[in-house]
Amino acid sequence: MMEESVSWLSRVRLADEVFQVLRDRIYTGHYAPGESLPQVKIATELQISRTPLREAFRMLEREGLVTVGPHGTVRVISGDFQKLLDAYELREVIDGLAARLVAKRASRLAVERLEPLLTEQRGALDPWTPERYTEANVRFHAAIFELAENQFVSGQLPLVRITAQVFTPTALLSQERVYTAIAEHVAILEAIRRGDEAGAETLARIHIRHSITELKKKGAAGPPGARQTAGSKT
Repeated sequence: MMEESVSWLSRVRLADEVFQVLRDRIYTGHYAPGESLPQVKIATELQISRTPLREAFRMLEREGLVTVGPHGTVRVISGDFQKLLDAYELREVIDGLAARLVAKRASRLAVERLEPLLTEQRGALDPWTPERYTEANVRFHAAIFELAENQFVSGQLPLVRITAQVFTPTALLSQERVYTAIAEHVAILEAIRRGDEAGAETLARIHIRHSITELKKKGAAGPPGARQTAGSKT
């Protein structure tokens, strides 16, 4: 009996690489919220066939980063104000649980991983560099999700980048809020260091709740998908 061909493995690897490239472009704002992603144009630009590109689009769709229309049209997600609030309400719950799980272990590894990210956040304050702060901020929250060592929590990682890097609401661009957010991050880390599970969860939830409050206060500032400036505060 002849063995089955395994040539498809190379196409899967290529699709993974294409997925990474497109995801990074969405996160960095190269592709704006709501922007159309024409298959022919992107396939030509990346010098690939449309087969791995279509698979990459499916992977992006599963992460919630693009929508695929009935005729195969692909667009970067865009969010109205209510969608952004809904996303942050879920984050309040997930961020709280993740912080609790990390504090439960109170591991030295967690502290060693999170402290440098706080240093990076402070380094973005003077001179004020929103892009640098946003990346360090996202990595801080993503690290907590990963350190929770719960596959269902880590499965929500795309939500962190969607709220902080794809929507990047202008309502959260106050540098004053950044100072407060960093102080809240420090408090969360200290609770984790102490092994204070309830405290870590409460502080993490309050941290996200403060961002929800800021959103509601400044909701009239414009649609959250308008990427006038980079940088989120949670």
